[in-house]
Amino acid sequence: MHQKIIGLKDRKKLTSPPRFANFVSFASARGYTMSIKNRFTDAELDRIKAAVKKAEDTISGEIVPVFVERSGFYTIANYRGGILFAGITFAAIIIFDRYVPALAVFDPMLMFFLVVLAGLLGGILTHSLSPLKRLLLSRDHMDQATHKRAEQAFLEEEVFNTRHRTGILIFISFFEHEVMVLADRGISKVVDQKEWDEMVRGIIEQIRMGKITDGIEAAILRCGEILHERGFLKEADDINELKDDLRTDN
Repeated sequence: MHQKIIGLKDRKKLTSPPRFANFVSFASARGYTMSIKNRFTDAELDRIKAAVKKAEDTISGEIVPVFVERSGFYTIANYRGGILFAGITFAAIIIFDRYVPALAVFDPMLMFFLVVLAGLLGGILTHSLSPLKRLLLSRDHMDQATHKRAEQAFLEEEVFNTRHRTGILIFISFFEHEVMVLADRGISKVVDQKEWDEMVRGIIEQIRMGKITDGIEAAILRCGEILHERGFLKEADDINELKDDLRTDN
């Protein structure tokens, strides 16, 4: 299992190759893309919001959970699926022509039609079936897309916009099976990497057991504990700088 947890402002200091945390199971076993909002009930969303509020009660930091269905469009996978299906169909036509004459296709226009139809079908199936699309993408491609999307979320949600630079982003991208935690520089310079590693492992274990809300709730509360232990205590004039809701994006 690979893991990646970095402070956004410190990302240039990394000397090792990027490492990601991958999980292998979902709340739904279906291959079709599920809307991110359908993964959580209203009660579960309320639990996550309450966990953020509770974690932030005694600290000066801000915790921002962001879940996305996927981090990239991956159109290239659809083309690859189309080419793959078209190639298989063309190969089948040749094999039937040589070894199964009864099933051979001799009409050039029919051959062309079958190959094109198979290509279209391959592209449609790849677009619709997440496991097939994932199979046609490289791990590096998905890693880069997830990293970019997590940093984009960090900026869009203004996790950096806290008085003491004490924002934490908990980012999950379902299609890529990746979990990332990005801490702003006020936190990353005083918190050991092993703390974040342990947190990510906990999230992954809960997801594998089908308890994603439990995993996120525990991770959020642990973020609050870590900041409290490191002295990021709430001051008299502290305000809630970022909303507590779970951010979702399909």
